[in-house]
Amino acid sequence: MTTPDVTASLTPTAAEPQPGGFTAELVRQDFPVLHRTVNGRPLIWLDNAATTQKPRQVIEALTAYYGTANSNIHRGAHTMAREATEAYEAGRAAVADFLGAPSPDDIVFVRGTTEAINLVAQTWGRANLGPGDDILVPVLEHHADIVPWQLIAKETRARVVPVPLTPYGEIDQDAYADLLSSRTQLVAISHASNVLGTVPPVKEMTALAHRYGAKVLVDGAQAVAHFPVDVQDLNADFYAFSGHKLFAPTGIGALYTRPEILAGMAPWQAGGNMIESVDFGKTTFAAAPHRMEAGTGHISGVIGLLAAVNWLTSLDRAAVAAYEEALMSYALQALATVPGLELIGSAPDRIAVLTFTLAGQDPATVADWLDRDGIAVRAGHHCAQPALAHYGLESAARASLALYNTSDEVDRLVASLRGLQESV
Repeated sequence: MTTPDVTASLTPTAAEPQPGGFTAELVRQDFPVLHRTVNGRPLIWLDNAATTQKPRQVIEALTAYYGTANSNIHRGAHTMAREATEAYEAGRAAVADFLGAPSPDDIVFVRGTTEAINLVAQTWGRANLGPGDDILVPVLEHHADIVPWQLIAKETRARVVPVPLTPYGEIDQDAYADLLSSRTQLVAISHASNVLGTVPPVKEMTALAHRYGAKVLVDGAQAVAHFPVDVQDLNADFYAFSGHKLFAPTGIGALYTRPEILAGMAPWQAGGNMIESVDFGKTTFAAAPHRMEAGTGHISGVIGLLAAVNWLTSLDRAAVAAYEEALMSYALQALATVPGLELIGSAPDRIAVLTFTLAGQDPATVADWLDRDGIAVRAGHHCAQPALAHYGLESAARASLALYNTSDEVDRLVASLRGLQESV
C-alpha cells in the first residue's frame, strides 16, 4: 500500500503520520471487518493476541487463487500446477526473508506454532532426549510450549524444568542461569508472552544455553506482528510462528530450523510429497524441507501468508513499533484510571498485551459487558495457566492491541469498564 512520506512526533493519534508515513487510520482502510458493527456499535477488535484481522490484500489473494489458479502443487505438469507451485514456493522464500533465514530450504510449513512445536518434540526431541535430560520451560509459556514437552519427556524419561518468573512477569534470569547445566538439552521460550506481553532477552538467553550445548526453540507467535525478527541474529535453533496472528489465514504457519539440525531430523508424518521413491523394500525420503511436509499442504494458506507478509513489510516497521509503543503507554495510563482495575505483569520490555482483573467482576462477565458495546476482548486462562497461577489467578480479561487500534478505541474501552463498575 502507498503511504505519504511525512514525519511526525510520537503520538497514539490514528490519523497523524508516524516516521515513514505510517498511520493507523490509513491502515484501517485495508481491513473490511473493522468497519462492521457488533450489537449496534462500531466494532473494536482488542483480541489480537488470539487472532488478527485480515487486510483486503490477503482476502483478495485467496479469492484470486481459488478463482483463477486452484491446483495441487509440485507434481503437476500443467500450467495451473506450475503457477500454484511457484506461488507456494514464493511464500516459502518470503517467510525466509521475513525471518532473516539463510535459505527458503530452512522453512517448513505447518498449521501453526502448536504444530511446529509438536513437530520438533516428536522428531528432534524423540531422537535427542533421554533419561536425565532437562528441558527448561519458563512459567511464562503458552500451553502449546509446555504440553508437547511434557509428552515427549514422559516418553523419553527426560524432565521438564519450569523457570520461575519475577513479580514483574519477567523470566528470572538468575534462576535461569542456575538451572542450566550439562543435563539441559533444550530451552523453549516465547519471544513475547501472550498473557503478560513480556519480551524476554531471547538473544542473551540463547547464547547462555548454547554454552551448555543446549538447543533453543523460540515461540514467535506473539512477536512477529509487532517487531522485526532475525533468526540469525538471535542464533535460534528453532523459530515458530502462526500466520493467523500475522494478518494471514488460519491453519498456516512456519517453522525455521537451523539447516544442519533440519538435515538430521526424521520425518514425523508420511505420505505423498515427502518422498523420492517408494517400494515395499525401501522408501527414500525427499530432502528438507519437503521431507517434513507430508500430503497436500495448505496451499491457499501459504498464498494468504505471502500476501500478509508482503503487506506488513510494505509498512515502515519501525514506525509501526513506535506507534504501538505509544498506544500501549496511552492505554496503560488510561486503564489505571478505572476503579478496581489491576493490570497483571509490568515488565518494561513488552508488547501491547494488557491482561487485567476488575474488582468484584468475573472476567467472563467483563468480556460479556464489553461485547455489548462492540468491544472484543478475551477472558479465561489464555492457555497460560502457570503464568496466571504465578499471580494467584485462574482467569483474567485481556485486551491486546495491534497496529490498527486507536486511542479513541482505548477511550471507549475505559468508558465501558467504568460503566460496568458504576452499574454495580
